[in-house]
Amino acid sequence: MTADLRLRPVLDDDLPYFFTHQQDVEATWMAAFGPADPADRAAFDAHWKRIRADPAVASRTVVVGDEVVGHVNAFPAAGRLEVSYWIDPRRWGRGYATGALVVLLTEVSRRPVHARVAKDNRASLAVLRKCGFVVVGEDQGYAHGRGVEVQEWILELSGPAPSPV
Repeated sequence: MTADLRLRPVLDDDLPYFFTHQQDVEATWMAAFGPADPADRAAFDAHWKRIRADPAVASRTVVVGDEVVGHVNAFPAAGRLEVSYWIDPRRWGRGYATGALVVLLTEVSRRPVHARVAKDNRASLAVLRKCGFVVVGEDQGYAHGRGVEVQEWILELSGPAPSPV
């Protein structure tokens, strides 16, 4: 993890960065389970309004230096706590997703924590494993980012947050 990575609450000024990040075709394909239309700004704004209004959601902006590089979230889903993250694809491979998730997991005390990842998204699976998640199941669902049904891994973290790298 880079020393200058930090998380902070999501600000209105962060949303244009998040919207731009989700326009990347490769990132949308890799994430698979994203919005039906990544270019629909009204749907994007409504989605983030719901997220930010929900006290059960821990949503953080990932900042490196003075740059917004993504976001990380912990949220209730079907009675479980799940995490998700999105890093600007121009910043992939630098440890930002792992670092952001480690920091978020230290903020969130509830266990277990779950995550879902498309089976072929090896990079995201590696991030989750570095953070202590283990595969506990499988599922499939329609992925808007790919326009097809996609197989996915279900992962769980039962223990404490990993130490920052």
